[in-house]
Amino acid sequence: MIHYKNCSEIELEKVYTGFKLGFSDYMIKLDISQADFLKRFFGPEGNSLEYSFIALDDEEPIGVILGGIKNYEGIKTMRCGTLCIHPDYRGKGVSQELFKLHKQIALDNNCKQMFLEVISGNDRAVKFYSRLGYHKIYDISYYTHSDAASFIDENNSQQNIRQIDCEAITSISREIADIHINWQNDMDYIKKLDDITYYGAYKDSALIGILGINTIGKIYFIWTMPQYRYRGIALSLIVKAVKELQLTKLSISFPNNSKLEGFVRYNKFERDKISQYEMYLTL
Repeated sequence: MIHYKNCSEIELEKVYTGFKLGFSDYMIKLDISQADFLKRFFGPEGNSLEYSFIALDDEEPIGVILGGIKNYEGIKTMRCGTLCIHPDYRGKGVSQELFKLHKQIALDNNCKQMFLEVISGNDRAVKFYSRLGYHKIYDISYYTHSDAASFIDENNSQQNIRQIDCEAITSISREIADIHINWQNDMDYIKKLDDITYYGAYKDSALIGILGINTIGKIYFIWTMPQYRYRGIALSLIVKAVKELQLTKLSISFPNNSKLEGFVRYNKFERDKISQYEMYLTL
């Protein structure tokens, strides 16, 4: 008999098993240990056990929905961190029941919107969420540059760039508040990671450009004040990181942003095959 429990009421191993079984045939292989699953999905991803639910057949996990709530761009938001069902139990209403619990938690906590990310090309998932009332709002693109050293060869800028701490970025947070930043690139997410290096570009004592990048070259954010753009500042930030972190490749992802897309294309980043949609449901 299929029944449902809040994830705070059950062993963590069963939550992990439900996740692993639900993604066993996913288009992208998710080979992740239980320790890494818990660290990631209940760490920077922002999910909470009390906002998450599991489906069980007797006591065997057959599906999970993970949820996290925070003020996102000024709006109290419930994010679906994942919804996955064991292949043998799909088409039997399990996902709909999990979603009902997910939505009720959002309503009980006075959330004003719900959102999630889904891989483009996963038409079954897109149709499912559309039937629930979600709408595609943003596209998230992924880009890679396989020769980071070439940035050093092509850039001789003498910009004043140095490492900064995360808190320094808050001094210009108002300047970037009107730019949509996807959940996995915003500061709440990044602050929970332990391998991010921050760089700042300065004019005199004023911070005019920022970069957040990890030790394998993943760029979480790069931004320059509008009045200082097209002067090589963003490129110089990358060059500084490539030199100091000895990076061999770079990657970046971002939602609809024509200026940033123009920047990465101009600098010979190649668009990856994978992309995502951000889908929203207003409550």
